[in-house]
Amino acid sequence: MSIGLGAGPGAVAQEKPQELPALEVTAQAKKKSVAAKKKAPVSPAPQAPVPVAQPAPVETEEAGDADGGLSSGGIDGYRATRSSSGTKTDTPLIDIPQSITVITEERAKDQHALDVNKALQYVPGVIVAQGESNRDQIVIRGQSTTADFFVDGVRDDVQYFRDLYNADRLEVLKGPNAMIFGRGGGGGVVNRVTKKAGEDVREGSAWIGSFDHYRAAADVGARVSNDFAVRLNGIYEDSGSFRDGVDLKRYGINPTVLFRPTEDTRVWLSYEYFHDERTADRGIPSIAIPGSTRRRPFPGSIEAFFGDPNLSVSDFDGQNFTATIEHKFSKDLKVRNHTYYGDFDKFYQNVFAATGVNGAGNYTAEAYNSTLERQTFVNQTDVTYKYNGGWYGHTLVVGTEFSKQDSHSFRFDGLFDPADPNTGPSSPPALIPRRRYNNIPSTNPTINVPVSFTDLTTDTESDVTTSSVYVQDQFDITKYFQVIGGVRFDRFDIDATNLMNGASFGRVDDVWSPRIGVVVKPFEQLSLYASYSKSFLPSTGDQFTGLNLAASELEPEEFNNHEVGFKWEVAPRLMFSAALFRLERENTRFPDSTRPGFFVTSGTSETRGGEIELTGNITDEWEIAGGYARTFAEVTSAQGTSGTAIVPVGRNLPNVPEDMFTLWNKYRFTPMFAAGVGVVHRSEIFASTSNTTVLPEFTRVDGALFFNLTENLDAQLNVENIFDEKYYASSHTDNNISPGAPRAFYFGVTSRF
Repeated sequence: MSIGLGAGPGAVAQEKPQELPALEVTAQAKKKSVAAKKKAPVSPAPQAPVPVAQPAPVETEEAGDADGGLSSGGIDGYRATRSSSGTKTDTPLIDIPQSITVITEERAKDQHALDVNKALQYVPGVIVAQGESNRDQIVIRGQSTTADFFVDGVRDDVQYFRDLYNADRLEVLKGPNAMIFGRGGGGGVVNRVTKKAGEDVREGSAWIGSFDHYRAAADVGARVSNDFAVRLNGIYEDSGSFRDGVDLKRYGINPTVLFRPTEDTRVWLSYEYFHDERTADRGIPSIAIPGSTRRRPFPGSIEAFFGDPNLSVSDFDGQNFTATIEHKFSKDLKVRNHTYYGDFDKFYQNVFAATGVNGAGNYTAEAYNSTLERQTFVNQTDVTYKYNGGWYGHTLVVGTEFSKQDSHSFRFDGLFDPADPNTGPSSPPALIPRRRYNNIPSTNPTINVPVSFTDLTTDTESDVTTSSVYVQDQFDITKYFQVIGGVRFDRFDIDATNLMNGASFGRVDDVWSPRIGVVVKPFEQLSLYASYSKSFLPSTGDQFTGLNLAASELEPEEFNNHEVGFKWEVAPRLMFSAALFRLERENTRFPDSTRPGFFVTSGTSETRGGEIELTGNITDEWEIAGGYARTFAEVTSAQGTSGTAIVPVGRNLPNVPEDMFTLWNKYRFTPMFAAGVGVVHRSEIFASTSNTTVLPEFTRVDGALFFNLTENLDAQLNVENIFDEKYYASSHTDNNISPGAPRAFYFGVTSRF
């Protein structure tokens, strides 16, 4: 049964009151109930008052429509049963031949995961890198990316930290995904599905915690009529850090509207403004291990700031507008058009450790700042048609995507005082000998010296236009055998102008991205699958900052993934999944020894491994989300034109542990009390492809207590790193290493009104 387009519960009761007891309550109603999965009562009387807990849409394609044309996810606590992100159709996860992890809103809240960075720490096979402390940067199956983030299926590639205040769930799709998402996505993509108007919700929360953590959020929505609904999400946070001189302030607001101009047409409108300002903290440097060629993180205080925190800032302002129109011509034919416009400004500046700590106990600092102005326009159109092809059924998707992205980026290097005896040249020596500040003692690493950001080193405008068309067919040959196949064509056209000298460069790539998968279902609760997919990345990289004469000659990088796996509903509310994969990356660029400043695409790497996950309810009282990943990622070829290896074959790719284990449990002891405990274990990783600096393995234990104080009031206490483990969470280079946070406490209350 459809909710219409914001149909109120009174209207639902009048239409089919006998069906109401079968409807599931919303996630908010679930959390308010004194029993973990107790359903809220709904009066069948035609004119009954509207209850606070609203029925959620039943899991049909029409129900998915209430989520902006995306699948509603079939959310049940920590478990999702459906997704449209992997196929562009509302498909059970068990029928998608790909490894997909879904982090539901309930799971993120229970773990006090406020942003993408935090939420992904419990996903096996995904490593959260440092990102120079000014952006989300992740490593999926050995592939590092800053651009493979999406929001409601649209690329969100600006470099910033993404909050989850308006997220309904977070989807991690592993393996190349160009057939669905376009360029990049070599190791996988992360898609945020945002909250949409269409349900009645009134919820507010407030948090306090260690290191001056303060945060408040609100989620208010209403079905004004059968054909009109509104919703507003907002967030404000002002927090400190265990690191000296480091703080964070962010706030955002996201109103959404849903209306139905005709019986078969729905329109969703959304606007978001988000601001994030924080200290750009690039962590600590490394130091040599005595008697070894290896290095380790500097063993001093994890609180000490290396560089100048007062001059290290990151400031992001972003706003975006989306409009989604969906029309059903019949029960088998649907057209969906999604338009997105975003306007973003990003500035960051660092004074940071540019070298490791030397034998005398000193290090050297460098400084620079960078500004990005970007406007992005995307229009997607999908036509979905279901038909019977004789003895088997088809779900056919034909779509187009057109995007235009204009960017202006420039960078200034910092120059230190020439009269200061510690000021020295960069290495190798440059024409301007003031780019380094030397002899800073590691025992007192925080500096406060004059820096002039006046040395303009890059100033580039770029214009990226993408035109894409794709087709995909899902067909059930029998109820035991399914096939999904598709192909996408992208024309990727980039033009760039160096505003420092007026030089212009351009490149056009025409790329095909195929995908094929088969699913065998011996019985309804078990699927066995095999798949192949391919993706590409233009030679300009994730952010198009590398286009010049040299890069304009290079073919795109390619990613080829072979995967087999299974998904098994071992119990009615418990999913067990596993996958084995081999991912090959080709055309990686390296310097050309015969032409200084140019490159050759001789590099290749391979990532292979396996992943298992278990998500859902073991019993009605016990929820679980965990998994294990075993990964080997190494360079397989990296020769210059002279035949010498630029990077020795066999070196490990950075930020890829061989072993990673995560497990989060929540157990409800009584209707009024529950407790959670989580474990994250990661084996050692290398900070860079030099394979000299090692971040040691660690095991971190987290916990939580949950209290249902009244029907409308909950309290929660989270403890991160219960045993105060000293560990190093991530890195950017050998000398930018982020220490993990010590034991921290966070207390929050959530009220429904």
